[in-house]
Amino acid sequence: MIASIPSPSFNGLDVGPFRFNIYGICIALGVIAAIVLLRGRFEKRGGDGSAIEKIAIAGVIAGVLGARFGYVLTHLDQMDPWYRAFMIWEGGLAFFGGLTAGAAIIIYLLRKGKHSVLDGADAIAPALPLAQAIGRWGNYFNQELYGKPTDLPWALEIAPEHRVPGFSEFETFHPTFLYESVLNLVLVGFILWVDKRIAYRRGSLFFIYLAGYGLIRFAMELLRIDTSFRLAGLSRNGWIALLIAAGGTIAWFRANRSSEDADAAAPPSS
Repeated sequence: MIASIPSPSFNGLDVGPFRFNIYGICIALGVIAAIVLLRGRFEKRGGDGSAIEKIAIAGVIAGVLGARFGYVLTHLDQMDPWYRAFMIWEGGLAFFGGLTAGAAIIIYLLRKGKHSVLDGADAIAPALPLAQAIGRWGNYFNQELYGKPTDLPWALEIAPEHRVPGFSEFETFHPTFLYESVLNLVLVGFILWVDKRIAYRRGSLFFIYLAGYGLIRFAMELLRIDTSFRLAGLSRNGWIALLIAAGGTIAWFRANRSSEDADAAAPPSS
């Protein structure tokens, strides 16, 4: 091989008697960046920045719990001993479970506080893929969720103890964490571009996120080798991603289906 990306030999930092797992640090950094972006965008729409920040934190907590529950529910055979279900620092978050739980709590709290759900949806649309772009680097340090074997120059080296059963003879794999991180940043930029350049119905920016991330995740699932459940050759998350991409696309065009709708749409942000 001409080149490859080495995986790190550590996944945590020791500070005195405390150990900080880099997987958790990456998630935390992603959340912080997303909340900063979300607050600024919500305030530009006339919303209460302090309120949306608190709502977002509650949504993150619900999202993490929902993501872990979704993962545990589909990986019960790996939860031995039982308390491994709580060892979140080892990795294992089902994103779609987290998205469902987090969105439900955020919508509930927005309505309860009499805040605009539509403005909240537009504000959070680019913040979510930003958090994901940063958080995915935690998978790099855990040497997990990589793709099929490859000898491309940017192939990712995986240590023998982290290789998926059946692939122990391969040394390098597609760095799906890197692909997804970069594509999520592209999605952030695209949503912000649409926000400034195209008139749209309030609340419909979130549909672009759903369509965009659905396509990104579908592509990643075509490369992933760590999923045991397959239907017609596609993983469970692959099918979910495809449905979300289709749903987001249809919802966007239905919300912005005519010039009359465009006239009534939210003006591009300044």
